[in-house]
Amino acid sequence: MVGEELARRGVDSIVGVDIIEEAKMAAERDHPGLYDDYFVLDLTDIPADTRADLERRRFNCLLTVAALGFGDMPPLAFAEAYNLVEEGGWVAFNIKSRFLSESEESSGFSRLIERMEEEGLLEVLDDRRYRHRISVTGEPLYYVAIAARKRGDVPLEWISSE
Repeated sequence: MVGEELARRGVDSIVGVDIIEEAKMAAERDHPGLYDDYFVLDLTDIPADTRADLERRRFNCLLTVAALGFGDMPPLAFAEAYNLVEEGGWVAFNIKSRFLSESEESSGFSRLIERMEEEGLLEVLDDRRYRHRISVTGEPLYYVAIAARKRGDVPLEWISSE
């Protein structure tokens, strides 16, 4: 659905990445011809030939569709994808608001995003807290959507192998 919206808004080249084959199959089945390419790929272990292909594309935007911080996409995978975007490119993602707070729920993502901002690698232009959904117990779950510009690559040594 996000790819369709991007295309509707004039984005002329869309490349998808997911770690599971079924995501690619569903994208091709439900949205044939939408993606210029779709990689089934572990972003923490990118084969050299695939990395070269991705680098040649000179991406100007990174958009994550699933919320970050749950272990589905580790901070290293995010950093690798982020580093494939050209400097000045757009970055948009969402994350559970508790993962950005100074609490015991602070995640590797919150530490990474905070450091990226402090070091001037990520310029957050807007962030919005919103109710993502209601939990099965009836409690609202809040997330933060972030729109930013890339101002430099993330040194991968920042990310521990926890």
